[in-house]
Amino acid sequence: MWHILRRVARVGLVPTEPVPEPGPGPAPAVREDLDAELLRLLGHALAVRLVDAGSCNGCEFELNALGNAHYNLEGRGVHFVASPRHADLLLVTGPVSLHMRDALLRTYEAMPEPRLVVAVGDCADCGGEFAGSYAVCGGVDAVLPVDARIPGCPPSPLQVLQGLLEAVRRRG
Repeated sequence: MWHILRRVARVGLVPTEPVPEPGPGPAPAVREDLDAELLRLLGHALAVRLVDAGSCNGCEFELNALGNAHYNLEGRGVHFVASPRHADLLLVTGPVSLHMRDALLRTYEAMPEPRLVVAVGDCADCGGEFAGSYAVCGGVDAVLPVDARIPGCPPSPLQVLQGLLEAVRRRG
């Protein structure tokens, strides 16, 4: 412990990159549309169940960014739930590995009707880098019907918001 403190005292403050200038935020029109569409089509908040079917976690990092104050997904009426029995929408990331195929099917079957499925990222869409591997079934559509696809490796949080909006509009 003391050797770490001595090193900190010897090195001092390490310069870092400057803080970026604040931008206009994530397309206010997309956020406003999502709010209005959720209330108009669903009449309530959107409950989302996330399943990682074998991803590298790049898409999950972007999904986590939706929870920060900049995107404010919870304030938009979109909530992540722990149980598929409470979910309206299933977000799937990664190619569907053989080991996750049955778990993904059970999650889908446990969801109440009507249910939506959104494939997030290139891997969930078509298998991405892992397409043709012996360890994967392919994209989500090889196992479940997909209502919307969000391309990208990984897709940006704004692209995810747009994909959620597209899925909700298809339901209505």
